[in-house]
Amino acid sequence: MSNKKQVDSGRRGLLVATCAAGGVVGVATAGALVSTFQPSERAKAAGAPVEVDISDVKPGEMKVVEWRGKPVWILRRTPEMMASIPKNDNLVADPKSEKIYQIDMPEYAKNEFRSRAEHKEVLVTVGICSHLGCSPSSRFAEGPQPNLPDDWHGGFLCPCHGSTFDLSARVFKNKPAPTNMDIPPYMYLADNKLVIGKDEKGEA
Repeated sequence: MSNKKQVDSGRRGLLVATCAAGGVVGVATAGALVSTFQPSERAKAAGAPVEVDISDVKPGEMKVVEWRGKPVWILRRTPEMMASIPKNDNLVADPKSEKIYQIDMPEYAKNEFRSRAEHKEVLVTVGICSHLGCSPSSRFAEGPQPNLPDDWHGGFLCPCHGSTFDLSARVFKNKPAPTNMDIPPYMYLADNKLVIGKDEKGEA
């Protein structure tokens, strides 16, 4: 393996590990992380489903948990965030999520918001860019910002090579990332409690 590949691999591992540490990210404090649910080491090693309480996730905030060694983002979108998503339909590369990255797209998430109908404001996605496996950062504020278009409606920016994703984790056209971010299988046990890695069809 070349030195370049070793460096890229190490960098991706560090980014994923950092983002998988867990926390709630707010619109105004996107860099602040607080402690959240962590599965046992044995459960993580086995890739077992993870139960998550999202009662502490307010509109406009995002919680990060770990599943199968990857960061999973749980974003509770505001009405304004939801309204911005259709504006990107002609700008994203795969608006209907027809391309597969690493996980088959659940049927219940094959919609514009890439979420379950009963809680369509909640996005559950694996926070890994499909280009080189980096973990993008949140850019929820609308409007012109460094490395983003002037008509930005909010979403995610991958710092490695500039791929951008909207608030449904759909990749924009003409970016290095070839596909949208994955949606894992998940189901609700209650309004504010869900299971990642398992749905009505069983474990992934």
